[in-house]
Amino acid sequence: MAGYVVEFGKDGGRIEPDGRLDAPTFHRNHLAIRAVLQRYLAGQSGDVVEAGSGTGQHVVDFARHFPDIVWWPSDLNAAHLKSIAAWRAHAGLPNIRAPLRIDLSDPAWCREWSDGSGPGKLLAVFCANVIHIAPWQVAEGLFAGAARTLRPDGRLFLYGPFKRDGKHTALSNAVFDTSLRDRDPEWGVRDIADLEKLAASVGLRLVETAEMPANNLVLVFART
Repeated sequence: MAGYVVEFGKDGGRIEPDGRLDAPTFHRNHLAIRAVLQRYLAGQSGDVVEAGSGTGQHVVDFARHFPDIVWWPSDLNAAHLKSIAAWRAHAGLPNIRAPLRIDLSDPAWCREWSDGSGPGKLLAVFCANVIHIAPWQVAEGLFAGAARTLRPDGRLFLYGPFKRDGKHTALSNAVFDTSLRDRDPEWGVRDIADLEKLAASVGLRLVETAEMPANNLVLVFART
């Protein structure tokens, strides 16, 4: 799996002595993201995996506001995994599990859970700001794994910038997309139509497109 455009902790952001990292974007978007999840997860129970948890701040926020759900953070980056573990310890919430090391480029990223060490069938998979800073193979792996692990009523939530019918939704997104592709031709802002085709290939469908601040969206996928 490709590295991050910005590895938290190497971007000039604050690092706490216990290894907790801080993502400025979290403070700008967590309320809006949580409002979307509220419509689907309020009053629910079960297991939710956050694919690519980054600093770990989102999973703490989610766990605090959805206490009947068991949250499983994950990442591939070692510094991020350390930060997630530190945020988990700092929060002291009983419904956050230890972070899983997941490589989303492997479509069978959930196979090792068969020994009972991980979650069961999932209420949801949440993934923010990942698939545009990684090869398309990561999106394929994310959808394949979600389709394999989601409950019949499960949801896949994707947050980030997206194109609509081949067009960017804002000039800032177009500039960002160019910078991504200059850095790695396999990266880039993904088109919703392409994601719908990918979803259909694994038995999922787009059920909501929610507008977010800063020209971002939350895409919600469910089983067909």
